[in-house]
Amino acid sequence: MIYIVLTMNLSKRGEYGLRAMIDMAIAHELGRDLLQLSELAESEKIPVKFLEQILLALKQGGFLESVRGKYGGYRLARPAREIVAGQIVRHLDGPLAPIGCVSQTAYEKCSCPDETHCGLRMLMLDVRNAISNILDRYTLADVAGVALRKMRADNVNLPFVVSPHVTGARDGKPKTRRSDASKKPSPLTTPFETGLGEFLYREGI
Repeated sequence: MIYIVLTMNLSKRGEYGLRAMIDMAIAHELGRDLLQLSELAESEKIPVKFLEQILLALKQGGFLESVRGKYGGYRLARPAREIVAGQIVRHLDGPLAPIGCVSQTAYEKCSCPDETHCGLRMLMLDVRNAISNILDRYTLADVAGVALRKMRADNVNLPFVVSPHVTGARDGKPKTRRSDASKKPSPLTTPFETGLGEFLYREGI
C-alpha cells in the first residue's frame, strides 16, 4: 500500500491573512463588527506594517471593508458564511495546485509531451484535489464556530470581548470561568493537536 503525505506551505502573507480573517469572524460572532489594526496585530503577534499591507490586499479583494476615524477599523465585507477559506488562500498566495497543468484557476500547459497520460500530472491532480477539498469545504463561519466551541470546551478566555472571563452571554445568563480546581478535562482534547475535521468528528457533526 502506498501512502502519500500531502503538504501545503502557506506564505507568511497567507498565514497572517487567514489568521486575521478568522479573528474577524470570531469577533463578529461575539458581537464585535469592527477590529482595529493595532488590536489585530497585538492579538496575533503580527508586525503592524506587514498586517496593514495584507488587510489592504484583502480589502481590494472584496473580503474586508475599512472604516476611517478614531473609532474605525476593519470588518468583514460580507457574511462569514459566504467567505470560503480557499478563496482567501488563492487571493493572497495564488493557485492551490502544486503545478500549473492541474490548476483550475490558473491553468498553464506544461512541457510534458502527453499531458493526458502523464503520471506526474495525475498524481499532482490528486494532491490539488485533496487540498482544495478541505480549503473549499469550510467557510470562515465554520472555522470561527469550531474555534469558539473548542475555547468554550477548554474554558479559556474568549478574545475580543469586553470581559474575557464571561464565556456565554448570548442567552442573557453569563457563565463565569470556573476555578482550576473544579475544571474537568474535556473529552474533546487529546495529547495531540486536534484538527478542524477531527474536532467536528468527535462532536458527531
